[in-house]
Amino acid sequence: MSKTDRRNYLIGLLPGDGIGRDVVPEACKAVEAAADRFDFSVSWKEFPYGAEHYLKTGEVLPDEALGEMGKCHALLQGAIGDPRVSPGILERGILLKTRFYFDQYVNLRPAVSFPGVPSPLKGGDCVDIAVVRENTEDLYIGLGAASSDGVRMEIGMKRPSYELRGFLNLSVDPAMDMAAQIALATKLGVSRITRYACALARQRGEKEIVLATKSNAVKELYGFWEGLAQEVVSEEGLYLKLINVDALCYQLVKDPSRFGVILCPNLFGDIVSDLLAGIAGGLGLCASANIGDGLSMFEPVHGSAPEIAGTGRANPLAAILSASLMLEHLGEQQASGAVKGAVYRYLRDSSSCELPIELGGSKTTSQVGDAVRSMIEEM
Repeated sequence: MSKTDRRNYLIGLLPGDGIGRDVVPEACKAVEAAADRFDFSVSWKEFPYGAEHYLKTGEVLPDEALGEMGKCHALLQGAIGDPRVSPGILERGILLKTRFYFDQYVNLRPAVSFPGVPSPLKGGDCVDIAVVRENTEDLYIGLGAASSDGVRMEIGMKRPSYELRGFLNLSVDPAMDMAAQIALATKLGVSRITRYACALARQRGEKEIVLATKSNAVKELYGFWEGLAQEVVSEEGLYLKLINVDALCYQLVKDPSRFGVILCPNLFGDIVSDLLAGIAGGLGLCASANIGDGLSMFEPVHGSAPEIAGTGRANPLAAILSASLMLEHLGEQQASGAVKGAVYRYLRDSSSCELPIELGGSKTTSQVGDAVRSMIEEM
């Protein structure tokens, strides 16, 4: 194959804040090594948006930047969040804005055991769970308001596909401050994420999907979820098991090996996946994918950890594994497998001192990235 015939990918980079800027370059090393190994090429386009940009310019994420991102084949992100910026400004203005704009309705968060990485739980070394989180609805849609007059709150939200606007009238003590946040579930949203979970279960050779729910307390919202999910799962020839999310968390701690694909509404998926990260050995090993029919975005589950940014203490393996998910999504199955296999080999074959600092070793962020890159090159 000539160089002109090689597959070429333009990947957008959004390192973001804190250790995001430390781990994204290590993920790029792995992707470039895999590209050389499997005869495709990658070009990078970095976007500067995050705390530093916001503090200098007052700009969070302009609409024109979304247009530029849309020209990429995929987006690789580091982490968003900085204590110098009020909570929610960057998270809503970058993370949620990107997910909603590109309709990235799937948040896939695998939680797996890795060789040489201890779990805090007995039996926690048998984890192989995929959390399929609905990513564009529920309480994350921004349909809410706060009031200090106790009389009337206007609840409004605009999205590319629909607009909701109404009023919540409450007769309470005018001196009582209050807030309201409204969750939304649509037939389209629930049905398509359930079909994705079914396809993933079949791919994994499983016949059952677990739905994290709470219809005993929130009947309208999660009862709606249960009914639609049951219809879709039955059509797909699989089985649906309903477990209240609080009971699910308890059972995951007792015996995570019982579970495979867990389907979650947005908020529950956010919480359950972090619980599983702790069970599987830490956030530094947990990748995620935000997948839609257009541009998809790949990011580690961990936060920006500003207290260790620039110190070399950040574990880049979650970012590298997120890059593996990105390569799989792009159709580069061999390259994806090579990156993931290199991470497994590194963890399996390294002595304790050669592991990342997060895992009790002495290797810095860049040293871990170099080690994984070398293993890909040697394959």
